[in-house]
Amino acid sequence: MQNQKPLNIHPKRILVITLRYLGDTLLVTPLISSLKQAYADAEIDVLLPAANAGMLEGNPDIRKLIPLPSKPSLGQFLKLLFGICRSYDLAISSQAGDRPTLIARTAGKTAIGFVPNDPGKAWWKNRLLDRSLVFGVDYDHAVLENLRFCDVLNIEPCYRLNPPQCAAPPAQMPANPYVVLHIMPQWRYKQWHRDGWLGVMSFLNRSGYQLVLTGSGQPAELESLRELERQLAFPVTNMAGQLSLAQLAALIGQAALFIGPDTGITHLAAATGTETIALYGPTDPKKWAPWPCRYVGRTSPFASVGSKRIGNVYLLQGFSDRNCVPCQLEGCDRHRNSHSECLDRLPASLVIETIGEVLRQG
Repeated sequence: MQNQKPLNIHPKRILVITLRYLGDTLLVTPLISSLKQAYADAEIDVLLPAANAGMLEGNPDIRKLIPLPSKPSLGQFLKLLFGICRSYDLAISSQAGDRPTLIARTAGKTAIGFVPNDPGKAWWKNRLLDRSLVFGVDYDHAVLENLRFCDVLNIEPCYRLNPPQCAAPPAQMPANPYVVLHIMPQWRYKQWHRDGWLGVMSFLNRSGYQLVLTGSGQPAELESLRELERQLAFPVTNMAGQLSLAQLAALIGQAALFIGPDTGITHLAAATGTETIALYGPTDPKKWAPWPCRYVGRTSPFASVGSKRIGNVYLLQGFSDRNCVPCQLEGCDRHRNSHSECLDRLPASLVIETIGEVLRQG
């Protein structure tokens, strides 16, 4: 299927299916924009986890969002399939899983999607799909992987991410200049150490910046941020759990700087155009680094190894004596609540030095 000619279709209704994490939802927006650019009169719907819908708020390329519960029952899933059966001229599965493939085949008169690099698992998906792309072990950046569908459709790619948009910014915007700190990733193995954050916050406070903390409304995360605040000798603005994703994008978009770990919100920050420092450990930057706001190219902006600045994104990579970075594993203990030595060893002094450089150049 890899060598088949591009499809020559002119769809009027398109469904894009993205069923993974929050960051993946944002990273599919260049594909959505490419589709709208090529098929200006087409109506584009997106099927996604209900919890991720806020990432596409106000997206001008999308007609409708179709939210799916995070763990739908068999009855809910069958009802969904029945409701969208053959409703679209084109359906695209942006993941190689069973569920998105079945949805694409059911919904689309023409169905295209990724299949795993495993003939034993891919054969039936190849049979179902009109065109398939192998999602290989050595895959490229997620944005570029999604844009491979442009070659299948013989359309021009659009490389810019489209962050969520809100009609009005948060009711209480902090006074300029301010820096946004998103301290807590979803999983422990992506987390930088507390002493590092305290050192960075003290430096920024001495430099005259107001500090704004953001985060989810999860009780454990809120308590961790409150504990961090108790260790500070100066006030900060804690907006964790108070903002929609569109409001968060508006907040970050007016900041002097954003600093965060490997998380969907750091991808969002990069997409707003704000100067962004991303703290990475086990994750491969070549595949999953934040996509710089104005970066255009058919190669990943970042290499797998090394710290580097591209556009508005400065990626700082942790390190280990074992030369194992990036391992693409869930921390040193191989589970999501594990620590990661590479992030534990990333010193505050290096991050502070980078902050000074970014603020001077920005």
